[in-house]
Amino acid sequence: MVGIGIAGFALALGLALALTPLVKKFAVKVGAMDVPDHRKVHTKVMPRMGGLAIYAAFTVTILLFLPWLPDSLLSEHDRNLIMGMLVGGTVIVILGAMDDRFQLNAKLKFLVQIAAACIVVFGYDIKINLVNIPFGSAMQPMGDWLSIPLTIFWIVGVTNAINLIDGLDGLAAGVSGIAIATILVMAAIMGQGSVILLSAVLLGGVVGFLHYNFHPAKIFMGDSGSLFLGFALANLSMLGFKQITIVSFVIPILIIGVPLSDTFFAIIRRLVNKKPIFAPDKGHLHHRLQQLGFSHPKTVLIIYGIAAFFGACAVILSVATSAGMGNWVTFIVICVLIFLLQIGAEVIGIVDKTKRPVINFLRGMFLKQQTDSRSK
Repeated sequence: MVGIGIAGFALALGLALALTPLVKKFAVKVGAMDVPDHRKVHTKVMPRMGGLAIYAAFTVTILLFLPWLPDSLLSEHDRNLIMGMLVGGTVIVILGAMDDRFQLNAKLKFLVQIAAACIVVFGYDIKINLVNIPFGSAMQPMGDWLSIPLTIFWIVGVTNAINLIDGLDGLAAGVSGIAIATILVMAAIMGQGSVILLSAVLLGGVVGFLHYNFHPAKIFMGDSGSLFLGFALANLSMLGFKQITIVSFVIPILIIGVPLSDTFFAIIRRLVNKKPIFAPDKGHLHHRLQQLGFSHPKTVLIIYGIAAFFGACAVILSVATSAGMGNWVTFIVICVLIFLLQIGAEVIGIVDKTKRPVINFLRGMFLKQQTDSRSK
């Protein structure tokens, strides 16, 4: 399957490189243009809909490979997973492309996202059905009354999380690519053939598109790209590793830690400032880093580094879990990450530019320790 994955990556990469310029011309022709405003970083009108190239490269490659894969290689569940991603992903891409051109109502977009998630859950019977009780000895089955809404919530939530970080050239594509690469590594370690194929092909499409999307970008992926990548990541991160003995969603959360943490802090920031949760602002991670003086490409590279750190933690947890140490390692990693996230949020002011409770507490403890040592 590794060889098939490499071939799938190469084909999707080539297709994305060839299709993106054509999609750019199509976007200009139909008027799918991103106009600068007070919330956006770019200063000139840019074509979007670039996600069509990623989607086309992924879909064409998968459809070409499927007939040639031996029946013994893919289980019925694997084939359902692939078809669920293709059919649900098609609905998501159409939604995103329409929004790129016509700026659809947020409620309509949300309803269509739920519909796409329902296609995966009800149409192809793909859902979370096992959960690990912390420090328990075995996986426990989950009833449909919980697994179905939890799966839909996960898919819709991750789909929108990727969309929210799409604010700089190459940012959403690069962060998604790192998350996909993390899933690919974990799938290779565990020998999950279907996930290897899907991840490799999707990664090829992203890398090919990123050639045109990194700063200075020639085309934006638009909602057609960010929503599709979020949808694909939600399915891969959840479905590829649902049978690992982990504490709930820790590993999938780490895989897409950057967009999820940015979304979490955005919600907290808006609640603290008494603004609507869905109200757009310029307080996201990439905005704050730029406001601190980092250039456009440096900001993107810093966030790439953070995403890679989250991905490395996910791989470490996966290996530790396989070795029977998952619960304790998970507990330690969660504590360390929560501490680092809080410190980082206070340093860059992603929630509030003036309030730094943990940093002030640590500073106070350090000064007190110095004072005590001098008095002795």
